[in-house]
Amino acid sequence: MYLDYAASTPMRPEAVAAMLPFLSESFANPSGGHRAARAAKTALEEAREVVAGALGAAPGEVVFTAGGTEADNLAVEGAGRAARAAGLGDGVVTCAFEHKAVLAACDRLEREGFRVQRVPATRGGLVDLGALADALDEATVVVSVMLVNNEVGTVQPLDEVADVVEQRSPRAVLHTDAVQAVPWLDVAGAAARARLVSVSAHKFGGPKGTGALVARDGVALQPLLEGGGQERGLRAGTVNVAGAVAMATALQITTERRSVEVAQVARLRDRLLDGLTASIEGLFENGDHAHKVAGSCHVGIPGVEAEMLLVALDQAGLCAAAGSSCSSGATEPSHVLAAMGVPRTDAISSIRLSLGFASTDADVDAALELVPAAVGNLRRSQAATR
Repeated sequence: MYLDYAASTPMRPEAVAAMLPFLSESFANPSGGHRAARAAKTALEEAREVVAGALGAAPGEVVFTAGGTEADNLAVEGAGRAARAAGLGDGVVTCAFEHKAVLAACDRLEREGFRVQRVPATRGGLVDLGALADALDEATVVVSVMLVNNEVGTVQPLDEVADVVEQRSPRAVLHTDAVQAVPWLDVAGAAARARLVSVSAHKFGGPKGTGALVARDGVALQPLLEGGGQERGLRAGTVNVAGAVAMATALQITTERRSVEVAQVARLRDRLLDGLTASIEGLFENGDHAHKVAGSCHVGIPGVEAEMLLVALDQAGLCAAAGSSCSSGATEPSHVLAAMGVPRTDAISSIRLSLGFASTDADVDAALELVPAAVGNLRRSQAATR
């Protein structure tokens, strides 16, 4: 039973079928000049058009990458360095509960002398707009706020963020990590005011190792990779044609089926959350439910360490994830929950159950049986040792 769609999704069968020819007979390098290369180039550019259309961009604004992490790094580091080189400023502002790909890119810029500020989130899992406004100034050149949080699933008020940025930092480029948003939101509309938008194929039924960055016309970026000048000189290296074609196919299907799949998954998630709440004493939800995407069920269970619960669930055949990570033998709270002000004891007892397009009632049935049973066993075990 798989309830970890926020980490990765199964590939859609149509995406697998679209990918296979470019892993076998249509293997040519799209940068070449012969017939086979031109066929690969045509497939690549057709994929680019599909991705652009789904994300509300022009084809020339789509840069294929090796995933969401590279797209985030290119956006944040590339825009920051280009702006400072142009004498526009050196300020970078982000939210403390961003994905590590954004936070690490900000850390890198800080080591290079940029002024980096990380604003907190509210207890409900939304960026603190007041703190964001206070962090901005005329020399801020990059602002990065994700569209959907990868742990608690909250949708950020990106239009309000854009308003604040335009008022306080008119030179700044707004970037959004939309990696978790694609299955649930019309990214073309939701991220229309962002100048840089990152996505990753394996979050919506495409292959791992493939992503894209929308870099709208007029946005200056310094490339992370240099070489042959592919992708408008922003991402050197032979493009992964098979990955791009499969991603475009998965994105097109996701867009076409989104309304039906969102309703289906929301029903399953609500049944899961309601059932767990009724059967597990003290269970609470992290993040404002009214602002969550359909697939997110992030809960805390007092008196139970998340890592121990996940081990028990894995042994029972249920795949889930934690709102905390184990580092050097010590359980540390999730940086997302810490940024939201969640107490440490609540954070280390929190798990993420995430659903997606292939989730079924049988998955929910299993979770409603296995999670309460595992919690009961752990609570009894802990009580016996006291």
